[in-house]
Amino acid sequence: MNGIKFVGAMCVSVMACGVIASPSHAQDAAVEGADSGSVTVNGSVTLASDYRFRGVSQTDGNMTVQGGLTVSHDSGLYAGAWASNLAGWGTFGGANMELDLLLGFKADLGGGAMLDTGLIWYMYPGGADDTDFAEIYAKLSGTTGPLTLTGGVQYAPKQYALANVSNAPDSAGQTQDNLYLFADGLMAVPETPFTVKAHIGYSDGNPGLGPNGTSVSPTGSYWDWMLGVDTSWRNLTLGVAYVDTDISDAEALRLQPNFSKGQDGSGSIADGTVVLSLTAAF
Repeated sequence: MNGIKFVGAMCVSVMACGVIASPSHAQDAAVEGADSGSVTVNGSVTLASDYRFRGVSQTDGNMTVQGGLTVSHDSGLYAGAWASNLAGWGTFGGANMELDLLLGFKADLGGGAMLDTGLIWYMYPGGADDTDFAEIYAKLSGTTGPLTLTGGVQYAPKQYALANVSNAPDSAGQTQDNLYLFADGLMAVPETPFTVKAHIGYSDGNPGLGPNGTSVSPTGSYWDWMLGVDTSWRNLTLGVAYVDTDISDAEALRLQPNFSKGQDGSGSIADGTVVLSLTAAF
């Protein structure tokens, strides 16, 4: 589940970051668009080697196909949807798909600064009841020359889907809110088709798993980060990024066997990995 979901949220998802590591999937799924008066429609489709949400694999370390569509109005209002396949840890309540719906507002502050706020509703079609949950977000970005910097916060208030029912230390079965802080950077390399991207995020929330495995902060608190590069040709973007977290083997052990590829209890789906992605924007 996902942050701003980063391959699509500098995609994901980072819009699109959207895919690699998502801080907010649908938020950035749109890259190019069709303009019809005061309404613009944007979308993208991504094929990636893994779906990492806040550093944790949602596809059991396997490939993912993701897509998003956003409809924006000149006033700054927008609505969108973003979807991805799931496997392993990410199949909350037995779902094999994540669908994010969002409603937001972007305000141009001038001087290259932009404020983006909204609400994301995370859905898991086909899974158990009580897996859906909501999260609000706010991002402030600024651009100067080839450099774009973004800082943001995502907040999931107390809700049943994120209530703790695991044996994680200090959980006591309580329902707790979840906070995610992040910073992203994009820098175009002059006179080249390459863009360097970076992300760092901090999760603080309910440790362990919800009633149907739902979790946005599986170890209670941890850091995730990403460093990569993109290159574009027409409407295609090829990306490569290294994604990692500071979740230790001991912390991952408390969540096994679910927190391992293949659910065999060996290794951790939060270990560092290289993610490759190809995105087509329309």
